[in-house]
Amino acid sequence: MTKSELKAKANGLPLTPGVYIMKDKQGTIIYVGKAKALKNRVTQYFGSHTNHSMKVIKMVTNVDDFDYILCDTEFEALILENSLIKQNQPKYNILLKDDKGYHYVKITDDKWKKIEWVKQKDKDGKYIGPYHSGAVVKNAVDEALRIFKLPDCNRSFDKPSKPCLNFHIGRCSGPCRGKVSLSDYLEAVDSAVAFIKKGGYGEEDIKKLRLQMEAAAERLDFEQAARLRDRIEAVNKIAQRQKVISSVHKNQDVFACAVIGNTACLQMLKFREWHLCDQEHFIFEDISSRAELYGEFLVRFYSRGNDIPQSIIIDELPEAADTTEEWLSTTLGGSVKITVPQKGELKKTLDMCRSNAAETLSKRIERTGKETAALEELGVLLGMNGAPRYIESYDISNTAGNENVASMVVFCDGRPLKANYRKFKIKSFSGQDDYRSMAEVIHRRLSEYEKQEDSAFSTLPDLILLDGGKGQISAVQPVLEAHNVNVPLFGMVKDSKHRTRAIAANDGDIAIKPTKSAFVLVTRIQDETHRFAITFHKKRMSKGMTKSELNLIDGVGEKRIAALFKHFKTLKNIKSATLQELNAVKGIDKKTAENIYNHFNK
Repeated sequence: MTKSELKAKANGLPLTPGVYIMKDKQGTIIYVGKAKALKNRVTQYFGSHTNHSMKVIKMVTNVDDFDYILCDTEFEALILENSLIKQNQPKYNILLKDDKGYHYVKITDDKWKKIEWVKQKDKDGKYIGPYHSGAVVKNAVDEALRIFKLPDCNRSFDKPSKPCLNFHIGRCSGPCRGKVSLSDYLEAVDSAVAFIKKGGYGEEDIKKLRLQMEAAAERLDFEQAARLRDRIEAVNKIAQRQKVISSVHKNQDVFACAVIGNTACLQMLKFREWHLCDQEHFIFEDISSRAELYGEFLVRFYSRGNDIPQSIIIDELPEAADTTEEWLSTTLGGSVKITVPQKGELKKTLDMCRSNAAETLSKRIERTGKETAALEELGVLLGMNGAPRYIESYDISNTAGNENVASMVVFCDGRPLKANYRKFKIKSFSGQDDYRSMAEVIHRRLSEYEKQEDSAFSTLPDLILLDGGKGQISAVQPVLEAHNVNVPLFGMVKDSKHRTRAIAANDGDIAIKPTKSAFVLVTRIQDETHRFAITFHKKRMSKGMTKSELNLIDGVGEKRIAALFKHFKTLKNIKSATLQELNAVKGIDKKTAENIYNHFNK
């Protein structure tokens, strides 16, 4: 089908909930989506691409036909959509493949059972897991062995032997000595396994241990009382270290997303029994917004067998959040709440999760955590869907309207991309008018984008910054609209000392604290744009002054000036040239050579 035929078919859809199924020319399902109103959602695909992400544009170009299934409710549509995605694994849907390495806690089948962490299951032993983070599993096993004074060696304990260092420093009960009964040892192993499964001990567990310790002391079993005392002390020490990574709710999952351009890193922190017990991250390409990402992700994530907590903390509500909450609650068999905290401990936990996402993403795109955080912060400050990965900045420079020029500076992933810098000479008018100059430059830049001849202009930026305030924005916005381009547009405002003060928007200035990393980034962009414009302007002024001096000489015009500079390179060399050297220049006759020589020497 042609695009117009697809649009006509979409216009015939009902305004009811349902699932739409996009297919390519071979009949392969390439995308499955749900909608509260099918007609409204599907017609968007075949209209203007102005607000579409690159992923959607690519998908639509491959659509040859689509099917649809009507549902009674949006909730039913969500369930059907999820089922169809599982069955068909469409190319353009968010797919969570189980191809990552998992980690497990293993309890061996030996007479003297041992606890260890492994990367894969074998046929022997019992296992706890899977866990996504190897560091979390290793840490959980280490803590359990330390608290319950269990060995981490491969010795046999049926015959007494000399104990190792761990026994002497109090980290192991030393079953190798032959003085620990098998029943006491297995009780410690069982307690350690329970500790790992619960993700740690809470206050109620510690109270029980204290009661057991007191009961042991009353019956004069001082050895058992001492073991329980040491266990309580070890749990308390670990609890102190874990306070910084404890949750407000008993069981909760925390999700935060760092987005640079259209690449996103989604980080998950899993808390059980108030403690962090696992973490995982996902990288997605061609993401247009967090809300859209979460709208697909949460259902896929919990459909693959992850246990659902009653509290889900997230940095932005997903599309159709109520429907997602309903599906989670139905699947769990209890109430599930998705919340976006604005302050307090939950907000701090969310910020920690987002920092981890930014750090992971920075490694992915080979940038520092600070650079990634600055871009993420700037995107949030400007109300963008993600961090601006590709930024273009413009400045105008002239002297009383003379040699009116402009600069285009590009920052990619927080760093200057000098290969894509461009210079402009203002051509449409003479004199000084920064607003008209800025409008001309943006018009020429977008015209070059439409031609697709220069690599520096072949991609639209995620963000355009203008050196100036509301006046510059008002002059440029109509140009963007005329070219049917929807790119966020802001100005960079300076104070009386020519330092960056704020970001200008149509509805007023957005203040930035000097301590913020976004402020440092914007200041750097503004300074670099100004430097590039001034340098070009000074060069033009210097060249103009040089040309004006040569123009004073009889018989010397633009062509002969160009020939002289091509031959001698600099004005200094022209001044010091002999009559014979001047006459040797192509296009310079004997009379003109004499005029040039006499001008500089007599």
